[in-house]
Amino acid sequence: MTEHEQYDAVVVGGGPAGLQATLTLARVHRRVLMVDSGRYRNDPAAHMHNVVTHDGTPPAEFRRAARADLAAYDTVAVRDDEVTSIAPDGDGFVVEVGGAQVRAGGVVLATGVVDTLPATPGLEALWGGVVAHCPFCHGHEFAGGHVGVLGTAGAGHLPRLVGPIASRVSVFTDGAALEVEPPEGVAVRTEPVTGVCASPVGARVSFADGPDEEVAGLFVTTTFAQRAPFAEQLGLELNPSGCVRVDAFGRTSVPGVHAAGDMAHLPDLPMPMAAVVTAAASGQVAAAALVNARLAAPAR
Repeated sequence: MTEHEQYDAVVVGGGPAGLQATLTLARVHRRVLMVDSGRYRNDPAAHMHNVVTHDGTPPAEFRRAARADLAAYDTVAVRDDEVTSIAPDGDGFVVEVGGAQVRAGGVVLATGVVDTLPATPGLEALWGGVVAHCPFCHGHEFAGGHVGVLGTAGAGHLPRLVGPIASRVSVFTDGAALEVEPPEGVAVRTEPVTGVCASPVGARVSFADGPDEEVAGLFVTTTFAQRAPFAEQLGLELNPSGCVRVDAFGRTSVPGVHAAGDMAHLPDLPMPMAAVVTAAASGQVAAAALVNARLAAPAR
């Protein structure tokens, strides 16, 4: 790739949102460069679920199939590298990739977010499997088993969500006071949780006092932050969640910069709707809107 190579759009991110955005741009023969850092929010998950025709597909297999689709389009370039900066330049943007610069008429950001787990020892090793945060993505796999909810943040809704899946549900408050009334039949343990480890059932939860609990699955509430620095670099308006504020077309507060996937959401939502299908759909919308926004721009 030479310096100052010109693209109609640069898509930053190679997960579901970025892959779909790139495909959408390719369908109308826009010259598009997709830059993929190789880091994805669903990396820890062995399989993805709640994705029509791909239920149970490993995320890496999904990405390989999507890249194979992109290879059919002559206007697409894919680079496995890091974007280090994005800066406005006239009626477009200069994007630095691996030490070289390219110019783009517009940008689709699809860089995602990074989850931070509770500090409980042992959670990280089981994250994406026995330990999960979304019952729609990782609920059915615990069917008929004892399901735990760690912490109080999700204690109001998670037991109700997983109730029909589980044989029984327990909330482990980890020493915090429970401020909501759990559904009937949900057990509550208030002792501090000292650790979680794998077990033949799924996971064993240990406490500062009292017996361990065996669970088929354990749901946690994570905090998250932007994976990449571009929202700050470009001065994009953020939602209270820390995600980029977009309108219904994926447009950010900076013209020519669109955003998709978990890193962005509408201001009416408290947080992104974290799912593969939702991310891909937002990538399609953001890319199509970018094409329409560029229709009046001079041909290059």
